[in-house]
Amino acid sequence: MPNTILREQEIFMLREEVEILMNERRCLLDTAGAAAVFVAKLDGNLLPDSACQAAKMLSSALNTLPEETLRDALDRVKAKFLVRV
Repeated sequence: MPNTILREQEIFMLREEVEILMNERRCLLDTAGAAAVFVAKLDGNLLPDSACQAAKMLSSALNTLPEETLRDALDRVKAKFLVRV
């Protein structure tokens, strides 16, 4: 019986941790999606050099994401944008 209670507590804690990780993933996807849209809409010719360098760093970081992750991020931003319009 005590073993069963301990197991149930472990399962509960794991579920909570997974939920926390999923919420963090959603936040990170929102951030990555917004950043990708931001970079895509920038005109490098109009930016000061320091801002252009920052945009290039952001673009490089986004390009390291797996394609599926970036697609998920863009889908989340697109869905949020459509809700606001």
